[in-house]
Amino acid sequence: MDGTLVGLVAFASLLLLLGLRVPIAFALAAVATIGTFVMFAFRTGAFTPDRAIRPTSSLVFSNSFDLIHSYDLSMIPLFVALGHIAYKADITTKIYHAARVWLASIPGGVAMASVVGCGGFSAITGSSIACASTMGRICAPEMLRMGYDKRLATASVAAGGTLGSLIPPSVLFIIYGIFTETSISSLFLAGILPGLISLAGFLLVIWLWVRRDPAAAPAFDGQITGRERMQAALDAWPAVLLFVIIVGGIYGGVFTATEAAAVCVSAALLIGFAQRKLTIRAVIDALRETVIQTTSIFVIAAGAKIFVAFIALTGVAGDIVGAVQDANLNVVVLMLAIALIYLALGMFLDPIGIMVLTLPLLVPLVEGYGLDLIWFGVVVIKLLEIGLITPPVGLNVFVIASVVGKEVPIDRIFSGIGRFLSVDVIVLALIMAFPVLSLLIPNSM
Repeated sequence: MDGTLVGLVAFASLLLLLGLRVPIAFALAAVATIGTFVMFAFRTGAFTPDRAIRPTSSLVFSNSFDLIHSYDLSMIPLFVALGHIAYKADITTKIYHAARVWLASIPGGVAMASVVGCGGFSAITGSSIACASTMGRICAPEMLRMGYDKRLATASVAAGGTLGSLIPPSVLFIIYGIFTETSISSLFLAGILPGLISLAGFLLVIWLWVRRDPAAAPAFDGQITGRERMQAALDAWPAVLLFVIIVGGIYGGVFTATEAAAVCVSAALLIGFAQRKLTIRAVIDALRETVIQTTSIFVIAAGAKIFVAFIALTGVAGDIVGAVQDANLNVVVLMLAIALIYLALGMFLDPIGIMVLTLPLLVPLVEGYGLDLIWFGVVVIKLLEIGLITPPVGLNVFVIASVVGKEVPIDRIFSGIGRFLSVDVIVLALIMAFPVLSLLIPNSM
């Protein structure tokens, strides 16, 4: 049986299952298993199912086993645990409080502090959804209480939460690195400049918004002394230390990304207990949340690994690469087409689902054009970041909506998101046009 035909039918079936809201992990594993069975059963031309059982089971179980026992995958539970422990130890909230004190006197300062807090939270946790959920509970209610425009109060946190995808450490970078066999440490470093540019762009949006409509952000009527500012900055030292361990340790060659994660978890525990912010009960709760979150990621990753092996078996990726190369598409047209695919999928699927669905086909295509996979990884993560706030299924928007409840309808949040999306598109264009923005730091190692 023609492998390309089986592969295309499998993709169509997968999209159908996803449209029917079948969980992506089960959809990937089911389609890949059935497709592999069909390929082996028709290997000799005639249908011989008895000869397909052993190789199919071998492919399915060996690939999922190898993935779960991957050394790089151990980073995910470590960084997820770091985020939960740092939150329980009040380390992540100190970042927001420090930014809140320093920026309070600036028009829109609390909204800016929320974005800065999201950036700092992202530099520890690596999860956009966790960032939006946690910072949304802290920042959005405070801005609404102060009389901020409801669109600004919610959209700033929803957009700021997406920084968790790009600013290292990032769970999406880890998964991308595993499936493309690229250096996760280099991916982390490559995301720093684009992440900081995105953060600066969000701050600019808030400044322009408030300047055009001063009523959107009531002026701060209090007074903050220099001593209070200095104390707030000093209180944020644990978060700065953890970020330095992650980025400085990787850049300096002291740690691998996995070792940096383990050291940071130990440091967060020591700091939390030393400052009497952590209890045994809080650590148990953090570990329970870590297990739940990482299990869902691992199940999706296992299904994706089986699907990648199935796509390799069909040869459909090579056929698509050949067809695109025969069409003589230039790099600009190729990247625009990839961007449109990701933006369209981002309206309906979660980031991990989009990535594991597209990478088996796009990575061989990008390699065929001789493009840098580290740079391409940053482009992909930025596109997934945009998908988190793109209607109709912007996950971060729904997270913020669940936090504020009926006080702010979801359409009001989306109406404020448009300004932040425009900045995201500009940053994406800059990353695609100037690969040096992504490659400068990792190439300097």
